[in-house]
Amino acid sequence: MQKSITALLALALASAGLLALAQGDLQVKDTAPDRYVVQKGDTLWSIATKFLSDQWRWPEIWRMNQEQIRNPHNIFPGDVLVLDRSVSPPQLRIAEAGAGAGPGLGVAGGEKLLPRIYTQPLTSEAIPAISPRSIEPFLTQPLLIEEGGLDRAPRIIATEENRVNLGAGNVAYVSGFGGSDASVWQIYRAGQPLVDPDNQRTLGFEAVFLGTAQVTRMGDPATVEIVNSKKEISAGDRLIPAPPPTMPQYVPHAPSSAVSGRIIGLYDAFATSVGGRDSIISINRGRRHGLEVGHVLAVYRNVVVYDQSDYLKSRERSPVIQLPPERYGLAFVFRTFDSVSYALVMESSRPVQGGDIVQNP
Repeated sequence: MQKSITALLALALASAGLLALAQGDLQVKDTAPDRYVVQKGDTLWSIATKFLSDQWRWPEIWRMNQEQIRNPHNIFPGDVLVLDRSVSPPQLRIAEAGAGAGPGLGVAGGEKLLPRIYTQPLTSEAIPAISPRSIEPFLTQPLLIEEGGLDRAPRIIATEENRVNLGAGNVAYVSGFGGSDASVWQIYRAGQPLVDPDNQRTLGFEAVFLGTAQVTRMGDPATVEIVNSKKEISAGDRLIPAPPPTMPQYVPHAPSSAVSGRIIGLYDAFATSVGGRDSIISINRGRRHGLEVGHVLAVYRNVVVYDQSDYLKSRERSPVIQLPPERYGLAFVFRTFDSVSYALVMESSRPVQGGDIVQNP
């Protein structure tokens, strides 16, 4: 998965329009190191945090040096990244091997680098753009169901030994497969409605992913075995064929036009109404509003205070004062639908909650 995602990254970085989306001059941190040795578990986003004030703009610092770094996905633990401050704006490079030095031996800014030996295939260690663990489960799940969208989907009509709840290894009986030859199915139920905070219109329903099932005997009803379960599965739950893995381009960039929306809520957040870094949020803006995979949005909160000037005199509740929205985080869009998008919270200095504002960074 990492290889596919980061391979697409290399193609996307070649786009001439990427730099046009830049918001002002690229600012390198005063504390940025002159060189950095890539560590296992790093991502391109986390590395950029060490160098850039706006870490989501890391494609620009690589884009300016494309001749040397033709394949940004070929960045591995042990690579030495060198910040060249002699050019404006500064450029980030991989230290190259010197002529005749052999693999892994070279000079960067007059400094000779030590050789290193790979003990396993390189592609298994390539550094991804963002951590895939946070979003992989959401790449092949519908996430959003239109009203009545599951009504015609195959349905669990009975369970082995009349169990109320099923888990991995249990058997269920499903009606409605028809002539489908799919063997692996995902199990869902409709969750809470996604209500637009601006106009209270229901945009759809959250698709609650329950688990995966394997068909062991076709028919009507067919027999399936629960391969894995994230939540308890029961009669009445619906099945959708498991889609092939998707390979979206994870290249962070600002929207090319103004975007202003609000957070509907946190995905599958029945126990809590607030989240933070690595939370999945739904947004009341989608493809028809110009949002696309890779867009980075700043997260704001409206701040309301009370006028305290007359409070001590009257001891009564003072009038409300609306302050400008305060920016407190960044979110990275990774799935888009017509009127709804899903984003991963990358940075947050306070709890994230429904109703907060998302805008261009």
